[in-house]
Amino acid sequence: MSGVVAAMRRTLLSCTSLARSSLMAFALATLTSAGPARADRDTPLLGAAAGLVDFSRQEIAILTTALALLGFSVMAAILLMRSRVRAARNEARLRFVIADLQIQADRYRALLFAEPQILIAWAAGSNRPVISGDILLPAQDLPQRILAFGTWLPPEPALQLDHAVDALRETGEGFLLNLTTANGHAIEAMGRAIGGQAIVRIRELSGLRRELAEANLRLKALMEETDMLRGFVAAAPWPIWAKQAKDGQGSGLSYANEAYARATEAGSAADAIDRKLELLDSSDRADMERALGAAPAFTARLPVVVHGERRIYDVHAMNVGSGSMGIAIDASEADALSAALVRMADAHRRTLDQLSSGVAVFDGQRHLAFYNDSYRRLWDLEPAFLDAAPDDSSVLDRLRAARKLPEQSDFRGWKAKLHEAYRAIEPAKDTWYLPDGRALSVVTTPNPEGGVTYLFDDVTESLDLARRFDGLIRVQRETLDSLAEGVAVFGSNGRAQLFNPAFARMWKLSPEALREEPHIDTVAAWCKPLLDDPTAWRTIREAITGIENRNDVPLKLERRDGSVLDCMSRPLPDGATMLTFQDITDTENVERALRESNEALEAAGQMKIDFVHHVSYELRAPLTTIIGFAHFLSDPSTGPLTTKQAEYLDYVTKSTNALLALTNNILDLATIDAGAMKLELGPVDIGKAIAAAAEGIQDRLATDRIRLKVDVDPSIGSFTGDERRVVQVLYNLLANAVGFSPQDETVVVSARRTERSVVFTVTDSGPGISPDVKDKVFDWFESHSQGSRHRGAGLGLSLVRSFVELHGGKVRVDSVVGKGTTVTCDFPVDQALHRNAAE
Repeated sequence: MSGVVAAMRRTLLSCTSLARSSLMAFALATLTSAGPARADRDTPLLGAAAGLVDFSRQEIAILTTALALLGFSVMAAILLMRSRVRAARNEARLRFVIADLQIQADRYRALLFAEPQILIAWAAGSNRPVISGDILLPAQDLPQRILAFGTWLPPEPALQLDHAVDALRETGEGFLLNLTTANGHAIEAMGRAIGGQAIVRIRELSGLRRELAEANLRLKALMEETDMLRGFVAAAPWPIWAKQAKDGQGSGLSYANEAYARATEAGSAADAIDRKLELLDSSDRADMERALGAAPAFTARLPVVVHGERRIYDVHAMNVGSGSMGIAIDASEADALSAALVRMADAHRRTLDQLSSGVAVFDGQRHLAFYNDSYRRLWDLEPAFLDAAPDDSSVLDRLRAARKLPEQSDFRGWKAKLHEAYRAIEPAKDTWYLPDGRALSVVTTPNPEGGVTYLFDDVTESLDLARRFDGLIRVQRETLDSLAEGVAVFGSNGRAQLFNPAFARMWKLSPEALREEPHIDTVAAWCKPLLDDPTAWRTIREAITGIENRNDVPLKLERRDGSVLDCMSRPLPDGATMLTFQDITDTENVERALRESNEALEAAGQMKIDFVHHVSYELRAPLTTIIGFAHFLSDPSTGPLTTKQAEYLDYVTKSTNALLALTNNILDLATIDAGAMKLELGPVDIGKAIAAAAEGIQDRLATDRIRLKVDVDPSIGSFTGDERRVVQVLYNLLANAVGFSPQDETVVVSARRTERSVVFTVTDSGPGISPDVKDKVFDWFESHSQGSRHRGAGLGLSLVRSFVELHGGKVRVDSVVGKGTTVTCDFPVDQALHRNAAE
């Protein structure tokens, strides 16, 4: 301190000297600037006095300024001295603080490293750590066992510590980990971000600290578990509550979750607690409290009204401490399902009673729990015995004693094998052949709740039918193999399922290849050398693989080797398709020859018709001339004729008229066959038409002494037709009847009207028509006298049928040999549908 005072004194003295010097210099300058006059006046003796007398105001101002500068210098010196004193004091105080901090740092360091531990620090932006503790070295000189955590920690804790250190350095996130080294030592790793540095402290836990750490871990786990359970209880969909016993007041609601609040229609769980809302009614609560007073737990299925709906809940409660806790689980669906299951079981029992199969259900203790009437009748067992719920072994023993089970050399082993069904998982099936000749199908099915269900079916008839079916299949197989026709059956997938040897021979295929069930496309490719017809194979393929329009498809296949096959595809009931191939080469050749012959005959017939038409046309002109001249000669104006001449002229006239009628008939038939006949339709008076036809045969009636009987209703009226052709039809029928009738007989012509037609009938008493001739009477030039006087060209009935059919009608001949013939012509009344029939 004395040093400081001395320094201050020296500073003050310096300031005073400086001020003095400054003042003297200023005064000298002032005197010098006053001029020589003033200097001359200043004498050494009178200088001081004269100066005092002669100073001007300006000089006084200058002197005042100098004094002011002197004061300022003094003040500046004083301030500078104070600043130095304050700095000296601060420096002393700072040295004291630094010494104190160093003492505290040494104390803290000693305290920090009083136990084994390591501090690892990373400065901001630096990847080079500084490690303090037992070792203080640069990072590259550290042993790998310090920074490589995997060398002294198990993999999972090492990875956890690595991630924690990375998070600390990147985001400043602190951590506290309790780890176990590979040697089994417990350590604590703590990381914090302090002063822009990431610092990690690693130390070993031992003794009380380890126990505290473990206790903290257990407490943390317990708190997490408690939070988890609280969250679960709060979010659980079942009402959960807790009640706490109160002094002298029973138990009151102390906790409820949101599900409890919803069930009791409270606004919240707190509202339910405040309002003391109860889920159960008073009687059920009293029962539950009495049960909890006598036992630690209570379980019951109780009805609860929730939102106005009665539901069933499974209520579970237990004593906890001085209170109790409870939970109610909605069992309405389970209760409904249980009731439905009971009803379903009853329905199944009633259904099983109606089955023809014997059913027996044994429970897990192997006692008979159910049987149907078919089971009792199958084994002929007494109802009293079955109703007593006998065990499985007793039933089998009784059946064995009655010789109703299959004979077994080792019955005990057979029964033990049968009872393996009680431990099986999958059903088992067997066939029992009983001593009385019956065969039973036995199915043993393990029940999910334990026990076995036996299902017995009498398959005696089924096995017999199967044997018969197998025999029938073998017979069919032999039959197919012996057929000359090729047969192949293709399934709905297009693959060959069955074939006979004839099919393989016919198409030159390998039976071994066909047994591989090739597809129809493959078979078609094999058969192409004999039949390369894509259209035919496409038709066959569509018939086999098609789904709709499954009908018989006939085909005629002409192969390259000159053979002709008749193919038929026929759908089968099971979805398959059967193909049959028949070699009709010989038949086709004969048919072709017959067809050619028929075409030749038709050509010849047409030639004959053309010839007749031509000849008839050529004959008509000279006949007309002859008839004209005969009429001319018979006219008296031409001159008288002798008796012989008149007789000869009459013969000529009759012959030419007959020849002209024949020619006209031939021309009409030719016109009809050519399709050129036109009907001149109009009203036809039935009575007048019969009279006109009868007038044409009057001379023949008189010559042959034949009577004509007309049976026509006068009011029969008319119908639409060609009157000229109708008269021609009736004339031909009457002429034919007169020609076949004996003398002094009667020919009957009749007409009657029906709803849709007019029927003409002509009946004679002639010799009749034999059956072998009856089918030919309508053919051209077919004339059979049958022992009568009739002689003709055989065209009359042909014209009759042609004209009637041209009208759209029908002709029928009924004849009995020796009794006569009746010809019936049926003309339709309405000709609108047949107006263009001849076109």
